[in-house]
Amino acid sequence: MGLFSKFKAGLAQTHSRLVHEIKRIVTRSPKLTGSSLEELEHALIGADFGPAMTLQIIAAVKLAYETRGATGPDVFAIARAEVEKNLASSPSDLLQVPGGPTVVSIVGVNGTGKTTTSAKLAHYFQAQKKTVLLAACDTFRAAAIEQIKVWGHRLKVEVIAGSYGADAASVAHDAVTAAQARGVDYLFLDTAGRLHTKHNLMQELQKLHRVIGKQRAGAPHEVLLVLDATTGMNALNQAREFHKAVPLTGLIVTKLDGTSKGGMVVAIQKELGLPVKFIGLGEQPEDLQPFDAKQFAQALFEE
Repeated sequence: MGLFSKFKAGLAQTHSRLVHEIKRIVTRSPKLTGSSLEELEHALIGADFGPAMTLQIIAAVKLAYETRGATGPDVFAIARAEVEKNLASSPSDLLQVPGGPTVVSIVGVNGTGKTTTSAKLAHYFQAQKKTVLLAACDTFRAAAIEQIKVWGHRLKVEVIAGSYGADAASVAHDAVTAAQARGVDYLFLDTAGRLHTKHNLMQELQKLHRVIGKQRAGAPHEVLLVLDATTGMNALNQAREFHKAVPLTGLIVTKLDGTSKGGMVVAIQKELGLPVKFIGLGEQPEDLQPFDAKQFAQALFEE
């Protein structure tokens, strides 16, 4: 399955709802009226595009109507162009730092799929002929250590782990030491899930980042927040709070195949200016895909 087909299949629920609503509005009222604009606004808000992105699309549609007159513009093409323009404004490639391991910290609240995402990232970069290492820095949840070890065994990737209840920062420290000694390209740190409202847990994450920053210049080089698409706009609050505590470099959005609220990807990027680096479109290791703004916008708004 090609990348666009994966995007299309993964965004099917969001796409189906959006296209149905927009077609209904446009076919009933080819002329732009106050009420048809309001309905279009509701359709976009309903798919969790957020107020700022929704207003940007509505303004572009209005402008097109004013300049083209009676022929009426293609609302789908306008929405697609606005979303693509927005999403393409931030570079989405994952850094690779020359001369040693690129350290990537995977953060987020409980239940977003951080451990699975860390393993899928390792799988993706292995397929790109990069060498990788995983670190089990979630020492709160006993099952998390076992889970990442199972993934490591399955993918033939070494996992650096401590015991349950160990200091997460010391596990991260050992992992960076191992990554430097083995000369790997990427080290993925699977950190514990933590509520963005718990100050003490956020401080612990800051400590982990300080420890590895002393050990390897610039580490962590990427801090990626894993968001569950099914939570819709609640994800925006998580992103805001994590970004305040540990400056994020990008987002990974999972479970996009299980929601009709795929617009939240666009809303968060619009508000926080954080690039979406990868999106999760299913259960298999290869279902984590690098983000492509053009194909994402097309999969959302293809008529």
